[in-house]
Amino acid sequence: MSRKIFDTLHDALMCADPDDKCAQVASLWREWQTGAVFDRTAAPPHAIDDAGRPTRPELVEPSALRSRRIGSREGHGAMIHAICHIEFTAINLALDAAWRFRELPDDYLGDWLRVAADEARHFGLLRTHLRTLGYDYGDFPAHAGLWDMARRTAHDALVRMALVPRVLEARGLDATPPIMAKLRAIGDQAALDILDIVLSDEITHVAVGDRWFRHLCAQRGLAPEATFLHLFNEFDAPRLQPPVNEKARLEAGFSESEIETLANQRRPAA
Repeated sequence: MSRKIFDTLHDALMCADPDDKCAQVASLWREWQTGAVFDRTAAPPHAIDDAGRPTRPELVEPSALRSRRIGSREGHGAMIHAICHIEFTAINLALDAAWRFRELPDDYLGDWLRVAADEARHFGLLRTHLRTLGYDYGDFPAHAGLWDMARRTAHDALVRMALVPRVLEARGLDATPPIMAKLRAIGDQAALDILDIVLSDEITHVAVGDRWFRHLCAQRGLAPEATFLHLFNEFDAPRLQPPVNEKARLEAGFSESEIETLANQRRPAA
């Protein structure tokens, strides 16, 4: 009897143990690649306040996260931990995208299974490196901003594709090169090698979101760039923080004019 794909995705999404979650994701992606036939019947998706995660790290408001000097052992560990937490949350974001929006075709499901597998691999690489620094995942506080946007966009695949891959994940394309410069300055070649992999894969992940955003816009007769800008402002999405990685954004599906427009956006007046 074939496995129920959406039940399996839900099990992985709600799994709290990072090692088990990553193993479930890797197994599911291997099965998908071999052409395994899955049963698509399932109960309708429901709201999820919080996806499966360990009790640590403690989640706090972003403003409560203490700045640490990268040149210190603690600051070095805190930076790697922060990236590790982003990658763990990204596993849940990809799993939720695959589990929740079932009206989309198998190609969509396969795309987000692949993204989940990539994020699990990134998390594993970063966690292993974090341990070489004398820390582990959960040793520093973190914030829940990425998952907050998943909750806010759970009602519509088009909105999710616009605001998670094309906003939050795209911000990683901008942030990674400056982070790499800081790590290069302290001689952390192992982290640089990992982030080379992460940045290359994340361009692909943003491109996946861009593909399905444009697919949904075409289905609904909407102009993609105007629709994106409308949603960007309606949801008061985080503004671009320079320097903008224009090359990576272009590879991921943004146009030059769109990047320029976004770079000039200001937060709406309160």
